[in-house]
Amino acid sequence: MPVTLGPIEKPRKQPIQARSTATVEAILDATVQVLIAEGKDRLTTTRIAHRAGVSVGTLYQYFPNRRSLLQATLRRKLVTVTEAIEAACLEHRGERLSAIVEGVALAFFRAKMRDAASSLALYAVSSDVDGLRIAEELRLRSGAALAEALESAPERLSVPTKEAVFAIQAALSGMSRTLLETRMPVRDHATVQRNLVVMLCSYIQAVRAVDALQAVAVPRARQ
Repeated sequence: MPVTLGPIEKPRKQPIQARSTATVEAILDATVQVLIAEGKDRLTTTRIAHRAGVSVGTLYQYFPNRRSLLQATLRRKLVTVTEAIEAACLEHRGERLSAIVEGVALAFFRAKMRDAASSLALYAVSSDVDGLRIAEELRLRSGAALAEALESAPERLSVPTKEAVFAIQAALSGMSRTLLETRMPVRDHATVQRNLVVMLCSYIQAVRAVDALQAVAVPRARQ
């Protein structure tokens, strides 16, 4: 049966002034801190407000309930990862395919695992607040940036760009999910990052090499 997703909660009001923005950031930071320290079952708006140094009433001015608060906190984390990918795509635009893929992989890994504790805490609540929907929205956004970067390379792919983007994104998300679910020690992250880059560069080399082999095979067939 298809999974029915609930609505994405919207904050009650958007911060406009610098002071309001700072208050919202403090609330989101406190949400992560309480999640890490207490776990999701003990996460309450009262604890979050106390940790953020604001009243519960102030918290409710921006977030109508716990669900909307968690969604906003998760979105902030995923937007950070998405922006890192977009920046890497822009930085490596026009370079060789392997350089683009390596740059994107490193940017993703660093943004995702820079604070492994917060990533793990938010991963634990993601399914409770329709995190899949938020992740899919941002996956499409980062995928568009990656597609443009790949198409700017001097080499051509032997598979549709959309297919290559899907494979790369699946490898990135799969690797990060495994790291979080297995709670791999931070000391091992560098090895995982290195292997991730090798795997993706090998993939992009393979699909590029197939294209090169086809280009060589065609003239021979005509002889």
